[in-house]
This record gives sequence, C-alpha cells and structure tokens, in this order.
Amino acid sequence: MGSVTTKKHANGLDYVEVNTALCQARIFLQGAQIDHFQPVGKPPLLWVSSADDYQPGNGIRGGVPVCWPWFGMSNQANFPQHGFARTRVWTLESVEMRNQLVDLRFSLTISEEDQVFWPHNTRVNVLFTLGETLSISLVNTNLGDVPVSLTQALHSYFPIEDIHQLKATGFSGAQYIEFAEGPYPQTTDDVLFDRETDRVYTNLGPVQHLHTPKGVIEVSRENSHSAVLWNPWIEKSTRLARFNDDDYLTMVCLEAANVLEDKLTLAPGESHSLVTHIRWAD
Repeated sequence: MGSVTTKKHANGLDYVEVNTALCQARIFLQGAQIDHFQPVGKPPLLWVSSADDYQPGNGIRGGVPVCWPWFGMSNQANFPQHGFARTRVWTLESVEMRNQLVDLRFSLTISEEDQVFWPHNTRVNVLFTLGETLSISLVNTNLGDVPVSLTQALHSYFPIEDIHQLKATGFSGAQYIEFAEGPYPQTTDDVLFDRETDRVYTNLGPVQHLHTPKGVIEVSRENSHSAVLWNPWIEKSTRLARFNDDDYLTMVCLEAANVLEDKLTLAPGESHSLVTHIRWAD
C-alpha cells in the first residue's frame, strides 16, 4: 500500500513523506509546500534550488509555493510579496489512501497577526492527490456575509535541464502582460527562451506542455484562465535570494493562477477550487 510519515528536516521544518508503488513525495507543513514529487521509474517533476537552506520563516525556492491571498506585490505598503500563506505553518487535517493514490488535506488558521493582512472570514485548504500524476487544489470558501476578492497562484517550479532547449507550448489564442506592459496577443503556440521572461497570461487554454531534453511535462488547470510563465535569466538571478547565479539554466515556472481579470470574487457561502495537474506526458 505504501506509507505516509511525518518527519523533521535538519533545520527544524516538519514535513510529510509519501512512499507508494506509484510515487515518492515530500510536503512541508510550512506553506503546505510540496518540494519533491517523483513518479516511480521517472525523473522528478519539481525543481528546488540547491542554494535553499530550508530555514523556518523563508518560503522554499522551488517546488510549489502557495501564493495566497494575493499574487505578487500587494497594493498595501509593507505587505509580504505573494501573500503570507507560504511562510505560515499549516495543519495536516487528513490522510487517505485509496487504490494506490494518496490524498492529503491541509488547512491554514488565520492568526490574529495575519488578520491585519486578511480581515475576512474565509477558509483555505490545500489538497494533494499523489499517484503517477500530482494534483494540487487550492480551495477557498467565503464564510462571511459580504463578497471577498483575492488573487492566487500555485507557483510551480519545473526541472527543464537546459533553458536553451526548452519549448513551452499551448499558448495560442491567449494574451499576456510582461513587465507591466501589454496586453500583447500570443501569435504562436510556442514560447522559446532567450531572455528574462515574466509573463502573466490570460484567456489561456487549460493545458500547456514543457518540452525538455528528458521528456514532456504536461501542466493543466481547472477553474483558472490565467497563468504565469517565468524565468529570471542572467541578471535577475544574481539578485534573487536562495538562488544560484546559474539556476536559471535548469528551471522554469509555469503557475496555475487566478490573477488580473481572472481574479477570484466569492459571494457569501461560495467556494472555489484552483486546481493544477502535473505529469510526465511521455
């Protein structure tokens, strides 16, 4: 059947380790952040910088950070970039094993300190389903009596071996904003990389592919019409924390999101699930 065990990293962070006949995975309680997922017999599907030291209070530079309840910089001064959820300790609520799949459910309690950032009556959960495919759901429920708006993303880092050989496909018909300029129409289905790329796509279809030297990674989304495509390239890599100067060569981010006009507004009592599915397509 496999095993699900709770362990502690050498630097103090608690995590859940999953070993089954289909995959191995590791999910940290801080941020409800998965940093390792590997289907049996295939390469890992997530990337983490070797410069990251897994210190409590810092989001891990890799895996799938949860950006919530806002993506990017807040319009409020001194609010943390990408929200506060990725540096808070979540609670593992449940574990279920079924047909060699593992389901894990995490919840975040909004502390009195964080109510300064988020004074709303909401519930947020992250659900993982682990098998040959990695599925992540970010679930919001408005428990209050007034509408609540937010932006969010599952900030997925992928191992692509060589950025110069990477081709990302599935972008035809979308539009994007890059470096706060645009929107520009996506005139081809393909995206190649020869410079810093920081694109927020909207009107985007539900499935994209990353064609890498080790195979094709399929990234699909539900309840999302927006995504972020990011590689910092040479200059920005030197300014990033917990990131090697040459890390840009071996990673790319393709992030399921609800941003810009795709932002989320929940009526009282309404729930929403942002879902991403990640797998080797060949």
